[in-house]
Amino acid sequence: MQSYRVRGICRALPWLLAVGYGGESVAWGQNPAPPAQSTTQSPASQAQSAAQNQAASGQANRSIPNNYKQTPGRSHDRLFYAMPNFLTLEHAGNVPPLTPGEKFELVAKESFDPVDFLWYGLLAGIDQWADSPATYGQGWDAYGKRYGQEFGDGVIQNFMSKAIFPSLLHQDPRYYQMGSGHKTLHRLEYAISRFLLTRGDNGNPEFNYSEIFGSVTAAGISMSYYPASERSVGTVMRVWGTQIGYDTLTTVLKEFWPDLRDKLRKPKTGQTP
Repeated sequence: MQSYRVRGICRALPWLLAVGYGGESVAWGQNPAPPAQSTTQSPASQAQSAAQNQAASGQANRSIPNNYKQTPGRSHDRLFYAMPNFLTLEHAGNVPPLTPGEKFELVAKESFDPVDFLWYGLLAGIDQWADSPATYGQGWDAYGKRYGQEFGDGVIQNFMSKAIFPSLLHQDPRYYQMGSGHKTLHRLEYAISRFLLTRGDNGNPEFNYSEIFGSVTAAGISMSYYPASERSVGTVMRVWGTQIGYDTLTTVLKEFWPDLRDKLRKPKTGQTP
């Protein structure tokens, strides 16, 4: 049980630090709500308001770097400029639903990106350090087994909860960011709630059966390659809980990543953006 706690803490720590940093920048960077304006405006005021709205729209478009511009319904974003974030939509608006083939295509791109192989290597190193599972022992052979376990957990989880079940249940596996125009707490609540709520292919909100059933199915499949001593209902529930918690933390990071990205890209004093 202790090894699972160590793995969970080590996995979550980078995301927690990033979310905390990003959330702090949002909280201090928010502007107060503008005062209420009269509904009756002169022609000059209406023209000025239209110009302001157009400028604000342009600013919103400029907030996404050119490298991260998304085609309708798709994204080329990367968390920390490295981890694939292709199922997250920023300033999406109304986008067409994904076909089953497109769902599998995007999940495959996210699951077999070169950075993923390095990430699973890091997680396997954490497992090696924590001696989890202990039955693997130490050495390169043990590291290879842990690498295969981490790779299997991640890839099977991704396909079950983001491709297979969403295709069967006609649910949208993408995450739609709420954006910086809302309060930080509201955005945090929204991101956390996504493991229970999602969007159907018809655009309506639905219970997130894909995440719940996909995660528990992936956890059950993992018992086929875990050590015999680890195969139990308790292990299935721990793996399931770890996957849900990890996915939730990642979703929170996806929500606040644009704020952190903009802060990292903020030009120094005296430089033009």
